[in-house]
Amino acid sequence: MPELKIEDLTVVIDTREQDPWDMEPCRVVIDGLSVADYSVRGLESVVAIERKSLADFVGCCGSERERFQRELDRLRGWSVSAVVIEASWGDFELGQWRSKLTSKQVMASFCSWISQGHRLILGRDHATAATIARGILFYAARYRLREAAEIVNANIKVGKP
Repeated sequence: MPELKIEDLTVVIDTREQDPWDMEPCRVVIDGLSVADYSVRGLESVVAIERKSLADFVGCCGSERERFQRELDRLRGWSVSAVVIEASWGDFELGQWRSKLTSKQVMASFCSWISQGHRLILGRDHATAATIARGILFYAARYRLREAAEIVNANIKVGKP
C-alpha cells in the first residue's frame, strides 16, 4: 500500500470557522462538523481539532468557561483531539487582553484543563498553530491508514473474506 502524502489529505474545516488556518498543501472542504473546527475527510468521528485565538481562549477562561468545559468533555470521545491556541506562554504572562481576568487566572485555567487530561497546545501565532494542526491531522490520518492496511493484510493471511 502506498504511503499517504500530505497533498492527498482532505482537511474538513467547519462551516462556522471564522478565521481558518491555511492548510496547504492539503485539499480543503468546508462542511459542518459536530465537534471542533478541523478534521480529516472520512475520519470526522476520529480526529477533531479546535482552534482558539488568544482572545477566544481568554474568554473560555472567564464568561465562556462552562460552555468550553462541555466542549472539552465532548472532545474526549475522539481518538485524536486537541485544542490549538494561537498564543504562547509569554502571551499569557503579558496579559494584554481586554478581559478583567489576570494572567495568573488564565495560566491556572490552562494548567487545570491539562491536568484533567485535555490536550491544549500553545501554537504561538496563527501560522504556527496552523502548521501544528496540519501535522496532527496528517499523522493521525497516516496512522489510521496503516492501521487499516494491517487489518486487511491480517484478514488476507488467514483467508477471511
